[in-house]
Amino acid sequence: MVRWLHFYGETVNLRLKMTKHPRFFDAPAGSFFLFGPRGTGKTSWVRSRYPDARFVDLLDPASRRNYAARPERLEEVLSAEAGPRTVVIDEAQLVPELLRVVHRLIEEKRGLRFVLLGSSARKLRRQGVDLLAGRAAERSLHPFLAAEMGSDFRLDEALSHGMVPLVVDAPEPGEVLRSYVSLYVDQEVRTEGWVRDVGSFSRFLEAVSFSHGAPINLSSVARECEVRRSTVAGYLEVLVDMLLAFQLPVFSRRAGRSTVSHPKFYFFDAGVYRSLRPRGPLDRPEEIEGATLEGLVAQHLRAWNAYRGERNQLSYWRTRSGSEVDLVIYGEDGFFAVEVKNSTILHPADLRGLKSFGDDYPEAQRMLLYRGTETRDVDGIRCVPCEVFLRALSPEVGHLHALT
Repeated sequence: MVRWLHFYGETVNLRLKMTKHPRFFDAPAGSFFLFGPRGTGKTSWVRSRYPDARFVDLLDPASRRNYAARPERLEEVLSAEAGPRTVVIDEAQLVPELLRVVHRLIEEKRGLRFVLLGSSARKLRRQGVDLLAGRAAERSLHPFLAAEMGSDFRLDEALSHGMVPLVVDAPEPGEVLRSYVSLYVDQEVRTEGWVRDVGSFSRFLEAVSFSHGAPINLSSVARECEVRRSTVAGYLEVLVDMLLAFQLPVFSRRAGRSTVSHPKFYFFDAGVYRSLRPRGPLDRPEEIEGATLEGLVAQHLRAWNAYRGERNQLSYWRTRSGSEVDLVIYGEDGFFAVEVKNSTILHPADLRGLKSFGDDYPEAQRMLLYRGTETRDVDGIRCVPCEVFLRALSPEVGHLHALT
């Protein structure tokens, strides 16, 4: 066991400070929340961006107890100091009562900027975020983009271990990845008491991994876990609130055909999915590899859109007759349909979904990402090596076709 792995330990912050990779993230001018799963480098980025800030570390048990007992202590500490003007509260969800004090200090216009870090939105959304009434912007930090890693990016390694900075920068990424989810569950779910039966929740994590990159059917997952559908719905809410997963809606604008209604499910990182997905004699490797590649592309596009200011909606398209496109991007940056294939050779059937989408939406620019090495145009569809696409995807680029 690597000793610095403990997510509440100072050594993790020190390890993340040593990362050589930049982050594509611009801070708002005023106060803001910065959400992101553990290990994505929030603390590291903030310490680098605001080296002179007043830092309130709620991961420290003593500090957490003090502020939980008397939240007004924060105002007393800040009133006794002439500076600094930036105040960072790390893991703000651990003492949501502090947000009442923060809200009042912002309202009083004392010239303070608050940076509120959180690896779970659950408590804040239920108890605190609304109290700020829009006084603080919301931003998110995601796993690395390939463009951030530059020459260090290796597609095969990303598919095996994912892009979480804590894992990428570890001497033994496989060992860290195997421990990541179990520690997350122990520290977040068990400590906060969000579910009554942690064992059932662990079975749910395994069962729902089969839905990664697919429309999620809660009834099917519930049967697999042998719990009620309402319980699975609650577990899914916890998973999303913990920032460990996200869902994409069905694209239905000007729909000319009947589409499915279930959202598509992804774990936030391809490596986390791989660590949770059971493998055995009855599991086809190509299914797991295909879902992993699609998830890697989805998490990149999600981060790209977040860093561009959420200018677009990400979704997917699937008709009841079976036509499907993995990812649809619609918004200020354009209208794109993206299909992901874990194959080095293009087959006519690979283009079928994009062609159907083009029949319904001729305005869309269509792209197929695959494991080959050549960029080609086939029947109006741009076919691009997946690694080329990922390496070029950065927030500075708005038009996806400009990447190729």
